[in-house]
Amino acid sequence: MRNLSTMCLVFLFLGISCSIAQEPWMLGFEKPATNPILQADSTAVFLNPLDAQLVQWQKADVFNPGAIVRNDTVFLLFRAEDNPAAILGGRTSRIGLAYSTDGISFGKYPDPVLFPDNDAFAKWDHPGGVEDPRVVELPDGSYLMMYTSWNKDVARLSAATSDNLRNWTKNGPVFEKAYNGKFLDAWSKSGSIVTELKDGRLIAKKLMDKYWMYWGELFMNLASSTDGINWQPLLDENGELLHVFKPSLGDFDSHLVEPGPPALYTEQGILLLYNGKNLSGPGAGTMVAENTYCGGQVLFSKENPAKFLKRLPEPFICPSLPHETSGQYTAGTTFIEGLVYFKEQWFLYYGTADSMIGVAIKK
Repeated sequence: MRNLSTMCLVFLFLGISCSIAQEPWMLGFEKPATNPILQADSTAVFLNPLDAQLVQWQKADVFNPGAIVRNDTVFLLFRAEDNPAAILGGRTSRIGLAYSTDGISFGKYPDPVLFPDNDAFAKWDHPGGVEDPRVVELPDGSYLMMYTSWNKDVARLSAATSDNLRNWTKNGPVFEKAYNGKFLDAWSKSGSIVTELKDGRLIAKKLMDKYWMYWGELFMNLASSTDGINWQPLLDENGELLHVFKPSLGDFDSHLVEPGPPALYTEQGILLLYNGKNLSGPGAGTMVAENTYCGGQVLFSKENPAKFLKRLPEPFICPSLPHETSGQYTAGTTFIEGLVYFKEQWFLYYGTADSMIGVAIKK
């Protein structure tokens, strides 16, 4: 991780100011020595409802968690894969639930809380499973999870809701109804819903009477919703997806820009922490190794969430520990998905090389 402690850091939404300059960037995260904080577990077994067989659902990998604070506890909704013999992308993913009262040491519930099942959603979720959750709290105190349904044909961004984080109701692909299903069979992933910090919790925020969500994988897109379940992508003048943020050739995010944790509404704009991947070959940046995933930050207008304002020119978190450059993805990954404000500190949770879970902390 880069040492940025000498820069003028500011969190305007926390009321801290800087006499030299005012910037929105969330910098200065440190990785504690306790990393990684969660790993694969071959002892965890689950009765698979699709074939009535026991499966070691955490045997291969545990990674890419969403995070939320509830009752003075940090909860992680993590992705777990079952079969270490399968190649990258060939395993079945399920989403488990972990809990911690200090943000670092976690216990796990024994069974996954979201998984492929004998239900109306199996055609989306099976056989690849459910992946990469991001979770937000809604104004009424319930929870909304965005996750990827992977049937090994098309990745589809899907939604689920819960009142307690353990029992989830699936709602299916979020773009199923938009534009008469135009984008139902289009590749979609990584939904980052705009939130606001209130009383120490990140709550989904409506702007212009709508929720807003940044999403996508190669380019960053935007969608709006009145209920958080059914979303309508923003389109350009040609009726195609509007790209609100694109990769920067020659930089750490030259290949793709993929939304990370839920976005933050601040006084200066909407701050989005994202995952940037470097290209391999022509156009690749020299700041980090080729094919590496690092974390970046971008700011959008709070009056117009589609309006790009500025981008942090350097990554704020990159692979720097041995387990972050080993595992399934040896090029190196700090894939950020979970962010909480807990005990007057920011905790950022991320997947390492598609294999384990790490944490970085900003005081």
